[in-house]
Amino acid sequence: MNPIQARTLEKVAREFPDAILEVEEFRGQVTIRVRKERIREVCRFLRDDPELEYKLLSDLCGVDYWGMGLKPRFGVIYNLYSLKTYQRIFLEVRVEEGEGVPSVTSVFATANFHEREVYDLFGIPFEGHPDLRRILLPEDWEGHPLRKDYPLGYEPPEFSFSFRTFREPGVGQEEG
Repeated sequence: MNPIQARTLEKVAREFPDAILEVEEFRGQVTIRVRKERIREVCRFLRDDPELEYKLLSDLCGVDYWGMGLKPRFGVIYNLYSLKTYQRIFLEVRVEEGEGVPSVTSVFATANFHEREVYDLFGIPFEGHPDLRRILLPEDWEGHPLRKDYPLGYEPPEFSFSFRTFREPGVGQEEG
């Protein structure tokens, strides 16, 4: 763990002593597992702290730990980056099936589409999200395809939406 990562962990632990569940370092990357109820506050603190300034949520993704013996089953990982210190820190919250995670869209605007993607593909709801609906799949799609218990058999999906009705002629093509 480098000095800036250690300082980040120290400041978060001091500010939120009850929020940190676990800290993991792997190949120079630090992940802080946080209680889901505190994720919004921790993100806001890391963004607003003048020494750290983790102002960029570069990614937010879901993980399905099914079959690995880990509880809770699902994880949501937040990839924060500081343009001031050039450091990256990961935050993780874990939830069981059907549990929600507080949305961080009020802290990072970029979380909007990331949270919708995790909801769409894993089925993890984000509480307080301003527009939580599917983003990649049609609204009538059944299930969440990145879950490890999603059926592997292939059946051609039936879509309620056709892109053909919106197709326009391309460059050099004639209508008709």
